[in-house]
Amino acid sequence: MAKPSSPQKKPSPAPKPPTQAELMSLRLQKLINNPAAQKACAAVIHKLPGESEELWEDMITSIGDTDGVHVTFQDDGAVKIFWDKPKKE
Repeated sequence: MAKPSSPQKKPSPAPKPPTQAELMSLRLQKLINNPAAQKACAAVIHKLPGESEELWEDMITSIGDTDGVHVTFQDDGAVKIFWDKPKKE
């Protein structure tokens, strides 16, 4: 008697490359989580060439809508993000 054939596993599809929004988000997280930025409770960020203007504006708006986070636009096109220092209990 022949052995019952086991169902063949399909190879996993290759992971999808990150979207432009995911790449921008990761880049901004790195800048904001940098130890110097954390100590200063501030970070200055720039839109990179090739990044979508609409996506950039949406990201900055979203950051600015966060409680305790403030956004100011610099003359050179940079954006300064600063946040309230967490209160120690």
